[in-house]
Amino acid sequence: MNIRKNYAITIIIILASFAISVYLYPQMPEKLASHWDSQGQVDGYMSKFWGLFLLPFVMIGILLLFIAIPKIDPLKSNILKFRHYYQRFLILFMVFLFYTHFLTILWNIGLRFDMIQLFLPAISILVYYSGILIENSKLNWFVGIRTPWTLSNEKVWNKTHKIGGKLFKAAGIIILLGILVRDYAIFFIIIPIITITIYTIVYSYIEYQKETKF
Repeated sequence: MNIRKNYAITIIIILASFAISVYLYPQMPEKLASHWDSQGQVDGYMSKFWGLFLLPFVMIGILLLFIAIPKIDPLKSNILKFRHYYQRFLILFMVFLFYTHFLTILWNIGLRFDMIQLFLPAISILVYYSGILIENSKLNWFVGIRTPWTLSNEKVWNKTHKIGGKLFKAAGIIILLGILVRDYAIFFIIIPIITITIYTIVYSYIEYQKETKF
């Protein structure tokens, strides 16, 4: 799948999100539920306009950012080496946002369901594919595990991303298991992500010290 087709798919997803919002606008309440707590209870609201159009506008911003990154990164040639994974992540992230937008709309037109149970698989897939992207990313300034030590040494970058990618894929599976213990599902998201973040920072520092010791 070439770059133009990837962007075309992304634009279609964005247009679909706008179309749904415009179509349903007249029949939506003046305030929309927009945020749920860790137990699946609504704890935040937005005006009808922002409740329906915030995520579609965010999607436009993300698309523009993803288009800009390969053009402005000083190491843009490296991004081209994993452009396939980069483009697929963009599409997956857009599908994730569209799915979130769609669930929000369904809730606000009166359907009731367990938001946590429906949301966890989407987060799981996104985190798992983040691992694939990380494993295949090459040294650059925008995508990946960017610590002072990975950005300073390509060998450290490669080692950190190899293990970091595997850890993120494992985290994706752990997050999915949160469905089995719904009341504690939030911990299946937060704990793996925080642990991986701390571990990869420390790991990259240690590997940098090894590489520059002599």
